[in-house]
Amino acid sequence: MAWGKSLKALAVVFFVSGLYDMFGGFYYSFLVGTGKSINDPQTHQFYALFIASFLFCFAYLQFMSAFNIRRYLLNVGVVIIGRVFYVILLFAYLFFVDNFPTTFLPTAIFDSLWTILYIVFALLSDEVRFSNLFIPIRKH
Repeated sequence: MAWGKSLKALAVVFFVSGLYDMFGGFYYSFLVGTGKSINDPQTHQFYALFIASFLFCFAYLQFMSAFNIRRYLLNVGVVIIGRVFYVILLFAYLFFVDNFPTTFLPTAIFDSLWTILYIVFALLSDEVRFSNLFIPIRKH
């Protein structure tokens, strides 16, 4: 069965956002916590590698899911929840914690954009419902 344009677009965006997370994983692995980048807030190398491990997992999930997006729509929902949690947490710290650095503001913007694109392409698709992103499809 052929995929609709919206579902193909969702798969492409999901794959590309995986590349974004893969880049983030390498960035955290080799630059953050080593004194080469992002010194405000200071980050111990262990925590940078810990965050990188999650970014690599997100990227892998997105890469593999993009190849059969219809079957793995639930993974899109998982990534949406993760990105929304991160964005809310970051904005809460930016707005309510005095002198919290704005270093990670661009990542919140990108994560918001990825999430919006996921939702828009899912809503535009005739093949899926928005609820398919969060509730498994049961086939009888």
